[in-house]
Amino acid sequence: MTTLWDTTGSEVVKALSAERRAAGALAFGLALTLVAVVDEKHVSEAEGAATLAASAHPCRLLIVVRRQIESPHPRLDAEVSIGGRLGPGEAVVMRMSGRLALHAESVVLPLLAPDAPVVTWWHDEPPARIAYDPLGVFADRRVTDVTTAAEPLSALFQRAADFAPGDTDLSWTRLTPWRTLLAAAFDTVTDTPESAVITSGQANPSAQLFAGWLKNKLGIPVTVEEVGTRPDVTKVTVSFGGAELAIARTDSRTATISRSGYPDRVLPLPGRGVGELLAEELRRLDDDEVFGEALGTWSGLANLGARSPHREHIWRDPMDKSVTVTSTAPPSGEAHAAQAETTKAETVKAETVKAEATKTGAARTGAASSAGSTPTVGRSGSTARPERPKAGGA
Repeated sequence: MTTLWDTTGSEVVKALSAERRAAGALAFGLALTLVAVVDEKHVSEAEGAATLAASAHPCRLLIVVRRQIESPHPRLDAEVSIGGRLGPGEAVVMRMSGRLALHAESVVLPLLAPDAPVVTWWHDEPPARIAYDPLGVFADRRVTDVTTAAEPLSALFQRAADFAPGDTDLSWTRLTPWRTLLAAAFDTVTDTPESAVITSGQANPSAQLFAGWLKNKLGIPVTVEEVGTRPDVTKVTVSFGGAELAIARTDSRTATISRSGYPDRVLPLPGRGVGELLAEELRRLDDDEVFGEALGTWSGLANLGARSPHREHIWRDPMDKSVTVTSTAPPSGEAHAAQAETTKAETVKAETVKAEATKTGAARTGAASSAGSTPTVGRSGSTARPERPKAGGA
């Protein structure tokens, strides 16, 4: 392992090459480059999860730790290792301070494994827009986790608004065992489902995506009931007229499948850590179309999969407080009606103001003409006309 203090990107590249020569191999069979973005508080968690994922998928692991962005002195500290504490592969941990943290791509790009896909994973609250972070712009796959946000459902809707093919979220990955059990249970069902109920904790994005998936695949109404203190999904019930099919979690490892007219069965439903979830996402490097369909159905935003997978970087200085980005959960029911009424009222108000302003301008023009005033001449020599008021103007 090589530790570099207050170094440069070129020195990190040289140190990685030296570590590879010392390991006795000029090239490793790298399947991808995994770029992990994390803050200082969660570095140990991110390292553990990334190490577990890298042990299942040979990759070059680049951990970017952004800290003290407001510092006036940019600084880069790096730790380069092969076959060390971060797994059997190549790993570089980079701690970036000051304005350098806002231009992390200048250090990361030369370290990408050649001719290998790039996966960027944010172990922090995901960016409001992926295009704000160049580490996400050049990635083939982008993995977020909205459960780390202060308002997970608002963050999930923002992911839908900003979605591009290649995006995914770990709140969707947590549903894989549930979707597998439910799909297997349907193999012996011949009746037509009529409705479904999902039981989970408060503001659970996985439950909302579960509902979007069921609505999209079965075309039935799905209700999410938020009960209890457990944050995860605890039960799903599908109704077939007078019969029901239910899967209920009994503990952290198993679930019970109940079906009308059949005996109950206990099947494995293990809880998984972030490392196992990340490892699952690294198994596929193509677009997750099913996730896009479920997210689009839940958010009400159609044709998410038809968007362009390419993004262009949008520079945004996080220290500029005048630029704010807000996201809200999709309106429904009374909230949607209230929003529609508000929009209608604002439109009527704008048209009224516009009419009054036009009327006032015409009156002033008439008064000036009757007083014998001379029209104003513009720079080009043409007669300047009164400027038409804009809608909503004072």
